Amino acid sequence: MQQTPAITIHSRDNPLVKDLRRLAQDTTAYRKQGRVWLEGDHLCSAALARGLQPAVAVFSESFVPYALDLKALHATKTVVIADALFADISALESPARMGFVMDLPASRAPQAVVPTVVLDRVQDAGNVGSILRSAAAFGFKQVVALKGSAALWAPKVLRAGMGAHFALNLIESVTLDDVQALGLPLLVTSSHQGDYLHQADLPWPCAWVMGHEGQGVDAALQALAHQHVRIAQPGGEESLNVAAAAAICLHASGAVR
Repeated sequence: MQQTPAITIHSRDNPLVKDLRRLAQDTTAYRKQGRVWLEGDHLCSAALARGLQPAVAVFSESFVPYALDLKALHATKTVVIADALFADISALESPARMGFVMDLPASRAPQAVVPTVVLDRVQDAGNVGSILRSAAAFGFKQVVALKGSAALWAPKVLRAGMGAHFALNLIESVTLDDVQALGLPLLVTSSHQGDYLHQADLPWPCAWVMGHEGQGVDAALQALAHQHVRIAQPGGEESLNVAAAAAICLHASGAVR
């Protein structure tokens, strides 16, 4: 790809800078703009490794000598901004000094009979991002989120996902009908009922349902369950963090394939 000349920006009032600030700091700005902001070398490299092309590569002036030649070659447009301006855009305590603006993947319907994780009102962005990482790591291809779950492409979820977004089919605001249409046995996590995970006969492919941090899985989804599963806790704790529980359950499914 032929490298286009970099554009240098120093004004806080520049329209692109305003858009970047919204994408970096507003959890749902990506829905309005149809783009997402990836800040830092790890996220940017993860996107490139999946063959994705950034719409815009953004570098702070001090970082240009280290990364411009390498990363900008992949972008349609390259922008260099003053260090102080980059810090103003970033939502991080220590700004990463580089980032990509990526087009949001086109919205798709949930795919049937594909190993899936269902998020039922999981609200913490860190938990959601961690669950995406586990899903990608253990062979799940799709994550669907019911209304009330954290925005899947929010900046904090992207950072917690560490690149897992680019390996998954992600669908937001699905309905119970959408979940039923997956055509998969639903495995519903529980802290007090069902088969113990280490003794359970787990179907594959399947859909694991991870519920709200405080309320668990909604009763309507519970009613659709093929199987309820709980994790043995000999230490006597009442429950596990949902992201930790997801990692254990998804690994157990992946291990029995």
